[in-house]
Amino acid sequence: MRYKALLLAGVTSAALWAGACPAAELKLLTAGAFRSTVLALLPEYERTSGNKVSVENDTVGALMKRIEAGESFDVVVMTPAAVDKLASEGKVISGSRTNLARVGVGVMVKAGASKPDISTVEAFKKALLEAKSISFIDPASGGSSGIYVEKLLERLGIADQVKPKEKLKQGGYVADYVESGQAELGIHQISEIVPHAGVTLVGPLPKEIQNYTVYAAGIGTATRDAAAAKELIASLSGPSALALFKSKGMEPGD
Repeated sequence: MRYKALLLAGVTSAALWAGACPAAELKLLTAGAFRSTVLALLPEYERTSGNKVSVENDTVGALMKRIEAGESFDVVVMTPAAVDKLASEGKVISGSRTNLARVGVGVMVKAGASKPDISTVEAFKKALLEAKSISFIDPASGGSSGIYVEKLLERLGIADQVKPKEKLKQGGYVADYVESGQAELGIHQISEIVPHAGVTLVGPLPKEIQNYTVYAAGIGTATRDAAAAKELIASLSGPSALALFKSKGMEPGD
């Protein structure tokens, strides 16, 4: 009888504990090049926390429109400026922004193809002018790398010559166009090039014209579990994340 009472008490206690600490279900919105990093880090977070995370990816511009239209989320990963703007609009908890990583822009060719010289600004310009076709993210889609490349071409004075050869990608991976042969050269964030076996990274843009995209996380004001959201962000900037950043051509955020 006493055994049954103890067993019942144990079961009741476990049930109360489970009810007090239910697993959280979080929604994470992530922009551009950080998606593959998030997906690689989530299994460990879900295993250790018991929480579940659903991930949706889009360009920074598209995510901003979705959020400003009322879409709810627990954590968002995009540029610091975008996170700060959402905080000023009451969409992200003020002070929750955490810079995670930064990534530079690189040039790719199809695997097995000869690599052009892009070691200097002039060599990079020459490579673009000699290429038969060039792909990068369509600036109109809101992708940060595409917006930068468009402005860079204008700055270098070759926008008019390159424009007829452009194969603009509507989000996703520029590597898809390069691997399929639709574009001879591709320009994208390095972390979006490295994972693709069908393309080869030629190298980063020369330092004089390099552009780093910083990815930062923020907690949505509509989150139902701010503690779990904060824990998720911590997992995206912990030791495992730092090692993964390096393998994907990224660096810790400033």
